Amino acid sequence: MSPAIPPRGKSCSSAQRAVFRKERVALVAKRVVLTNREGLHVRPAGLFSNEMQKYISDVWVCREEAVVSGKSIMNLIAAGIQQGDEIEIRCSDPDEEEALSRAVELVESGLGEQGGGRL
Repeated sequence: MSPAIPPRGKSCSSAQRAVFRKERVALVAKRVVLTNREGLHVRPAGLFSNEMQKYISDVWVCREEAVVSGKSIMNLIAAGIQQGDEIEIRCSDPDEEEALSRAVELVESGLGEQGGGRL
């Protein structure tokens, strides 16, 4: 059973985060900083979600208290991730290592946007 991820725009309670950690024992995660000048708007969010949909693993993007699906363009946009924000990308299940590696690569390369890449 999947953990109770809060609806778009809502924060995780500490109890929900504990459930997420407890139920997702096989979880890989990495923190990265978004460098796109305009933040995670439609184009980069679309690229990210389309790439993540290629994987079987669950992919979650966490910013502060918000946790959203990395496979949903709408959730990514609603998260309001801006340039310089540190996000944590979490992946779990069969191809988690490959999904995490690709997600980090996308963010670190600027998600196809000029002015992206490392700060």
